[in-house]
Amino acid sequence: MAPVVEARALTKRFGSFTAVDAIDLEVARGEAFGFLGPNGAGKTSAMRMIGAVSPVTEGYLRVLGQDPEVDGADIRARLGVVSQEDALDQELTVAENLAIYGRYFDLPRPVIRARIDELLEFVQLSERRRSRVEPLSGGMKRRVVIARSLINDPEVVLLDEPTTGLDPQARHVLWDRLFRLKQRGITLLLTTHYMDEAEQLCDRLVVMDAGRIVAEGAPSALIAAHATREVVELRLDPDADPQAAVTVLEGTGHRLEALPDRILLYADDGEALVREIHARGIAPMAVLIRRATLEDVFLRLTGRALVD
Repeated sequence: MAPVVEARALTKRFGSFTAVDAIDLEVARGEAFGFLGPNGAGKTSAMRMIGAVSPVTEGYLRVLGQDPEVDGADIRARLGVVSQEDALDQELTVAENLAIYGRYFDLPRPVIRARIDELLEFVQLSERRRSRVEPLSGGMKRRVVIARSLINDPEVVLLDEPTTGLDPQARHVLWDRLFRLKQRGITLLLTTHYMDEAEQLCDRLVVMDAGRIVAEGAPSALIAAHATREVVELRLDPDADPQAAVTVLEGTGHRLEALPDRILLYADDGEALVREIHARGIAPMAVLIRRATLEDVFLRLTGRALVD
């Protein structure tokens, strides 16, 4: 099957600033595809071009087999969009927000009413259909936005930082709804700087930094290729000489990353490494052994953390 999104040397410039720098990517139908990276990496700019709301500066882009420059209106009619900002009418009810959005697509009123019933049940907000939006929790508002994005029965849903600012429980509820969309065969494209979100939702992703793709693949494959099985995090006495500790730890032969607040050591056996650290006379204030994540992949590839 033809890819849902196909880009070659895709570039976006704002004056002299290059936000997206000649990236190549393909997204298959039914795939959950992610753009992972810190703020300013170029994720949102790439998504806006794919969503046919921002013109391409240079390069080749096809979305659903169409050219966004020529067929922008047709492409947008086949997409659902969940932006970073909710942009809901706070004074209207949940159902009214969906109904108004449905009219933008010229859907008949009976179709809109049926879709509202179906979508509110899908996002588990049927009992809130007559509630005004303003007093709803952040998680509920995000579910309303997801329901609204599906009113036109889209083939592809674009999600820009879908769970930013939500508490862990609300994030997990949204992840469940997005997973169910994927099970229906809907293609998902999302941007995130949450490594756990990318691992939970994405079949495949690209890691972006400074407008460029620095790695691409399935989350597990990226971790296997660029990190070890475990990571040992050490917090040292702030009054101690950090460089002296780094010099001793480098003697273990394991890859080391010295961050402002902690030191990371990469190993396949974290417990054995901790024993060696103590044997070398290092007494950390705190030690954490954890599995490697996409954060470690990004740190390895760019030399900085995702939150930088």
